[in-house]
Amino acid sequence: MSEQPTVTTAAGEPTVGQLVVQAQREFAAVVRGEVELAKAELKDSAAAAGRGAGMFGAAGFLGVVAFILLSIAAAYGLVAAGLHPALAFLVVAGVYLLVALVLVLVGRSQLRKVSPPERTKASLAETKGVLSRGGS
Repeated sequence: MSEQPTVTTAAGEPTVGQLVVQAQREFAAVVRGEVELAKAELKDSAAAAGRGAGMFGAAGFLGVVAFILLSIAAAYGLVAAGLHPALAFLVVAGVYLLVALVLVLVGRSQLRKVSPPERTKASLAETKGVLSRGGS
């Protein structure tokens, strides 16, 4: 930015207009600095969040693989106990279906407890009423 020549008062001090312009420039410089700092911090945070999400994804994948392998091991354990292999795998699958059914029933009962945000709706209606009266 180019500096404007300084006009001073008779006492040698800058005018009010010059002080206002200087304050505006300094405020703009502070705001630009804060925006740059926020961008740098957000970039670092986003990178860390991406790495964390990737690690959670890998952990989830490995958890699924482990679950499958443990399921196979459970079925072969039943085979070792004397069950026919087909029946052993059906038993393991049946247990998982029962667990899934219980989770569905519990989840459905939790969803039935969900209600609309009544306090927020009332607050918005009140705010709307105040604003409409204030604008009249």
